[in-house]
Parts: sequence; C-alpha cells; structure tokens
Amino acid sequence: MRQIEVGGPPPYTVTVGPGLLRGLQVPQRHIALIHPADLPAAFVERAQAALSPTETIAVPARDDCKTLEVLSGVLSRLAAANIPRDGAVVGLGGGAATDLAGFAAASYLRGVAFYTAPTTLLGMVDAAVGGKTGVNLPEGKNLVGAFWPPQAVWCDTDTLATLPDAVFREGAAEAYKHGLIADPSLLPRVLSPEFRPGGTNLEDTLADAIAVKAGVVTRDPTERGERAFLNFGHTLAHALEAVTHHAVPHGEAVGYGLHYAALLSRALGGADLTPHTHAFLRWQRPAPLPPLTFEQVMPYMARDKKADADGVRFVLLHDLARPYLARVPEAVLRAEFGRWQADVQGSASLGGPG
Repeated sequence: MRQIEVGGPPPYTVTVGPGLLRGLQVPQRHIALIHPADLPAAFVERAQAALSPTETIAVPARDDCKTLEVLSGVLSRLAAANIPRDGAVVGLGGGAATDLAGFAAASYLRGVAFYTAPTTLLGMVDAAVGGKTGVNLPEGKNLVGAFWPPQAVWCDTDTLATLPDAVFREGAAEAYKHGLIADPSLLPRVLSPEFRPGGTNLEDTLADAIAVKAGVVTRDPTERGERAFLNFGHTLAHALEAVTHHAVPHGEAVGYGLHYAALLSRALGGADLTPHTHAFLRWQRPAPLPPLTFEQVMPYMARDKKADADGVRFVLLHDLARPYLARVPEAVLRAEFGRWQADVQGSASLGGPG
C-alpha cells in the first residue's frame, strides 16, 4: 500500500492499494454515494457495506453523466434525502462520475464534504486528484465546474482487474503524460508488460504517476501557473471528444493528443519526442478516428480553457520534463494537424485492440 500526500487547503491523502473499498470510513453520518449505473454491483455493495449511505444515486455511464440535466437531478436527490451541510458526497467509479459527484458536492448547500474512490486507471491517475470538478456543455468539455478538493481519495487496485484491456490502456495515457512532462522513468514502466492488473509494477507505477500530479496541484491548486502543464496533449484531446460527441473516449483522445503536442513541440524547435508518443499509440492501440478536418476541430481547440484574451495556448515540451506554454501560429497548427493525421491514420500499427 502506498500513500501520497496532496497539499491543501485542505490537505488530503491518496491511498493506493488492494481491498480499500471494504474499509472505507468517513466521519460524516449522512452520506450520499454516487456511482455510474454500469459499475459492477460488487463494488457498490462493498462501499454501501462500509459507509451505510443515506442515499445511493446511480448516474449514466461515462460522459453521459456530465451534463447540467444529470447534475440537476443529483442535486434534487440530495435535497430530497435531506443531506445536511455537515453531510458528505462520496464519488465511486470512473473519472466522469467522480467529476460529477465532486461538482454536486461543491454546489449543494454551497459545499459539502467530498470523498472519492475511483475504480478506473484513468480516474485514479487523473480525475481523482486535484479538486477539479465539473460537467460538459455542447460547446466543449469541462466548461462548467469548480475547484473542490476531496477530503480523501481511495484507489482500490482490485477494481482494475474488472476493466476491459482497452479501457485499462485508455487510462494509461494520463500516466504516460506524467512521464513526458515530469518523470521520464514512467515511460518504460507504463509500456512494460507488468503494468497491468495484478502486475508486479502496477501499484508503484500508479502511485508514482499520481505523485506527479499531487506535486503539481500542491504547488498550484487553482491552475495559475504550472498546473496548466498537466494539460499536455489535452487541447486536441478535448476537441476530439467534443467534435465526435464523445464517441472517442477520453484516454484514447489524450493518446492522440500527446502525439499532436509532440509534433507541435518539434515544429517550434523542441526535441523530437514523437518516437515516445508514437510508441505509446502503438501500445495503446486506440480505435481509428473518423474522418476529420482541421476546420472541424479548430473551433473546439479555440475554446480550450487555457485560452485567454489573446488566443489559444498549448502546452509544449522543450524536452522530456521541460514543459512550457506557448501560442502556436495557426499555419503551424494546420500543417502539424496534417502530419498528425498521416501518422495516426496511416500507421498500420494502430487501429484498435487486436
């Protein structure tokens, strides 16, 4: 078992290890447990047995839950259950469900305690840490939300054994990204045959990937500076999700986005890190993308949350573990989009799990 401390306010602990759902404990007496409807019943039952929640709320799976309509329904359920101000919301499931649960906790009664138990690799490495909560709009991903840190995070590695291989590989994109921006030792470890449910390096690699994000959000809790670096690859990724109406899952979109960001970095004079990002795509084996044009994708990139009054900014790399923010001329964005398409659509090594 590993524990990673995240600085506050308020500080909290991320615990990584097997069997954690059976030992969940919170000090609050009135608890709402929120989980996706397709979560294995055994996980819900373990959390219910440990927490004895006042209310258990099932929400749609994946990004279908991250809407204002679903949020409104959850808030009404909290009110109908009389969850008090000294109550708590516990988010159980993947990153989408925990994002929604955290935003519900931040919004209800102007904020109640929030805890999260992510059950996917993507949720553990990314969504569970840092206090970003929110929902999507038709205009783009995560455009409505709040910073609302959890009181504790429990990453029960036993839950990863139930994930389809493609979903596990999807989640690895965020761990690999942490290797690119901060800890290059993660790169070969993520691609190792032992980075899998039950693998010998799973717990330590997972904990070290989480530690990268924990360090960044401790130093920059509300994304005033270096926390933006965690969005390496995400400008295109979020655009791909939005333009395909979430037909492209987040982790696969990030995998594709990492390669585009590496191409942009090289075009602006950085080291050529495309062998790393292409190696990850070969390992991840994402599903093929539908035909897309630069004109379709660019409006969504322009609405990225890193944009400011002067335009859209991208996280790029001078070299491994040397990220920076830059505005990229549209001519470069367009040219590298063409190279990116040639790489990801023309490679026989991609095309989904085989």
